[in-house]
Amino acid sequence: MSELLRQQTWRIIDHTTLGPSFDAKQSFAFDDALCESVGNGESHPIVRLWVHHQTVVLGIQDTKLPYIEKGLAYLHEHGWRTIVRNSGGLAVVLDEGVLNVSLIFPDTKKGIDIDRGYEAMAALIARMLPEAHVQAGEVVGSYCPGSFDLSIDGKKFAGISQRRIRGGVAVQVYICANGSGAARAEFIRQFYERALAGEQTKFTYPTIVPHTMASLSELLGKEMTVSTLIIRLYEALQSLGSRLEPSSLTPKEWERYNMYFQRMIERNETMLPK
Repeated sequence: MSELLRQQTWRIIDHTTLGPSFDAKQSFAFDDALCESVGNGESHPIVRLWVHHQTVVLGIQDTKLPYIEKGLAYLHEHGWRTIVRNSGGLAVVLDEGVLNVSLIFPDTKKGIDIDRGYEAMAALIARMLPEAHVQAGEVVGSYCPGSFDLSIDGKKFAGISQRRIRGGVAVQVYICANGSGAARAEFIRQFYERALAGEQTKFTYPTIVPHTMASLSELLGKEMTVSTLIIRLYEALQSLGSRLEPSSLTPKEWERYNMYFQRMIERNETMLPK
């Protein structure tokens, strides 16, 4: 078990019930603000939980698709919002059946190796799902593929990214609790089909095969919800001897958040076509 998970105290910030008006740009601003607090020693390590409705989060490379306007039009016509995140990766689907978790640690003097952050998150998810054999490794055919895709029986249900800023490290995961993993994947496949329109590009975008993805409800044969996963996460951290401390942002953190949120707004205005 990763030593990064064995924190004496975890500060818990729960943003899972803010509803459809909660904009994903806010989440990335929250994580940057909290990274700064943790990085400069003003806060214990943080677990932030978040849910967004009907949102496709794009990566920087997605904004360089040759026909991005057509891809975005397809998403917007189906009632989905789009944002460009400031951490790595490519397009992912967020909806009310997807739990997002951010683990925010202080970077060490020697620096937390990038893989250690990914390994800590993978270990936490595996501990939350003891009835499953969770594997880490790229699932070819999934959206936003990476070497720390999390899968069961070869089907991806979660993906991890990482963000480092001002002495803090935010390791972020999306976990598909319920709904159809294949339907989410087909939606992103359609986006790429329109945004690429058969054109060859220097960057290799994923060829999405919808049946490579599934939700935990589908994989485990029982209903899994965001609430179920939150309870399992708390139990997993407590089983490692950690104290969980529910919290909200401090006035100083709100100031930082406002600054980072404005940056996210400006970033998206610059990177996405009007």
